[in-house]
Amino acid sequence: MANCIRRNALFFLTLLFLLSVSNLVQAARGGGKLQPQQCNSKCSYRCSATSHKKPCMFFCLKCCRKCLCVPSGTYGNKQSCPCYNNWKTKEGGPKCP
Repeated sequence: MANCIRRNALFFLTLLFLLSVSNLVQAARGGGKLQPQQCNSKCSYRCSATSHKKPCMFFCLKCCRKCLCVPSGTYGNKQSCPCYNNWKTKEGGPKCP
């Protein structure tokens, strides 16, 4: 009986641990809701209005893979994606287009 209770308690604690680790990983990656395979289409639209498409796509895809989020529209709206908005270069400028 006591062995069964210990086993159930251990299972429950392991489950709680795995759920909390999963949440931490998602928060560390930016907490966005996109799937990595959606980054190409979202970044293609995000970079559609710029004349610098190649660097825009490079950095947008890098940011999307980390944050799992791309702001709506072709410019601005970064407040809708905090990870994307807060990722800065060494000089303090925005890393994500």
